[in-house]
Amino acid sequence: MIAKPVLAADLLPAGRLHASSPGRPLDGPAGHPVVDVVVPVYNEERDLGPSVRRLRAFLDTDFPFSARITIADNASTDGTLALANSLAAELPGVAVLHLPQKGRGRALNAAWLASDADVVAYMDVDLSTDLRALLPLVAPLLSGHSDLAIGSRLARGARVVRGPKRELISRSYNLILRTALGARFSDAQCGFKAMRADVARRLLPLVDDPAWFFDTELLVLAQRSGLRTHEVPVDWTDDPDSRVQIVSTAMADLRGVARLLRQRRALGRPAPRPVSGQVAPFAAIGVVSTLAYVALYTILRGTFGAAVSNALALVVTAVANTAANRRLTFGVKGGNGMVRHQVAGLVAFLLALAVTSTSIGFLHAITAQPSRAAEIMVLVIANAVATALRFLVLRRVIDGPDVRVIAASAPAAALASSTSVPGRA
Repeated sequence: MIAKPVLAADLLPAGRLHASSPGRPLDGPAGHPVVDVVVPVYNEERDLGPSVRRLRAFLDTDFPFSARITIADNASTDGTLALANSLAAELPGVAVLHLPQKGRGRALNAAWLASDADVVAYMDVDLSTDLRALLPLVAPLLSGHSDLAIGSRLARGARVVRGPKRELISRSYNLILRTALGARFSDAQCGFKAMRADVARRLLPLVDDPAWFFDTELLVLAQRSGLRTHEVPVDWTDDPDSRVQIVSTAMADLRGVARLLRQRRALGRPAPRPVSGQVAPFAAIGVVSTLAYVALYTILRGTFGAAVSNALALVVTAVANTAANRRLTFGVKGGNGMVRHQVAGLVAFLLALAVTSTSIGFLHAITAQPSRAAEIMVLVIANAVATALRFLVLRRVIDGPDVRVIAASAPAAALASSTSVPGRA
């Protein structure tokens, strides 16, 4: 059963947004900041002042776009809210949003939906992520290349300083996401993310979790709806005084994973197999297809030339290959999406044709009269390369976005139609 979506109207009346004091012009060309960096806080009286001053100084001197800092206080019981208001009065380009209920996801949802910036971002108050990663984070969003961007501590090129326990927990959690939900992002919980504001307005009302699982649910829904996510390897230093309760947070995250699995199954589509579970059936189908291809090519070669025989053999085996992979590799039953999947198979066929035709053309260019065995050996090697390309294409299309989650989650047809992204199928 799909959870009731969290709408902006449910959250914004509970918060109050305080404008910063007059100071350095922060407006972009459209009369508002280009980037809004939200810092969610709960009882962070000790770290808030130094972190906000450091972040504001960085934005003023080392960041090329106009930016606002929004301190999103969610029900702090110490002096955090008073300090936040003091910082907003003292520093140009700092605002405060207060919500009377706890929940990092709730605070981010409210702050991002209330923002007038072109790009909304957030980072943890401890500033564990090197601030120099902020520009690589938001640049693909401002250029229109991507819809969301996330910092990753697990991507190649990241430099992370943290204890072995947290490293193990992080890697285990992301392995669970890849295995259970077919996640294609590498780090769900790094506190360093951004998204285009227009995408946020369509996607956020569909995110149900108000706490720590908010990040994961946001990324899974984005993936299922076909949005493009950009990953930035980050330099990250663990905060030894982190307030995260590991056991309770982990249990809540596992419950969230189970809920997303139930949602997907309720829509009639099983969770995708991990890549490791898809390689074996795909390889088996590939072997059978290759043998069938060689047999067809050998039979046709007696009547047609090498190029024509190659094309005809590939057409026949490509159609059968796609049909078999839909059912056995990716677990798709029935006719839903069959035409789109066969078109993807045709694209893969054209790639295979290009690879194999180029290979056999090269063979004939270097050898005037190659033997039939040499032709077949070159084509088998080329077909293996083409098979790898076919796997990537079919996995992307058949086991890729699931836009139906967005439409089914919306309370009205208007919201369902608003989730489509221009230029995306």
